[in-house]
Amino acid sequence: MSGRGQVRRLTLADTRGVVGRCRDFTRQTLTEWRWLPAEEEVRRTVAEDVLLLVSELVANACLHAGGPRELTLDLDEDRLRVEVTDGSRTPPLPRPLGDAASPGGHGLRVVERLSRAWGSEPRDGGKTVWLEVSVLRPTP
Repeated sequence: MSGRGQVRRLTLADTRGVVGRCRDFTRQTLTEWRWLPAEEEVRRTVAEDVLLLVSELVANACLHAGGPRELTLDLDEDRLRVEVTDGSRTPPLPRPLGDAASPGGHGLRVVERLSRAWGSEPRDGGKTVWLEVSVLRPTP
């Protein structure tokens, strides 16, 4: 897997179609970093998880924070960090566990399950919600 020590940023100004734009940007970046196409099932699953996680963070920014301002993908030797910056100072909080069959309110639970860590950091005029996914080592 190449691309370690690299950062890609997508500046966003409009919420129309933003989830798809961010997924496309992430897919292109994962392709450049040779995460995609993945021949091994476990690698393909991790890349697909990253696309889902990006969708969840961006959708949450749209629903609860007026839309995202920037998507950042930061890859180093051990982890891929995804960051979504928005204009709200309110930190994200997972909703209490309820009826799993009810629609909505499950995005941060998905983030908790699929990422190795996630959180939120205040920024000037807003916050950054981030998550990290472990980098899989190439098989010998």
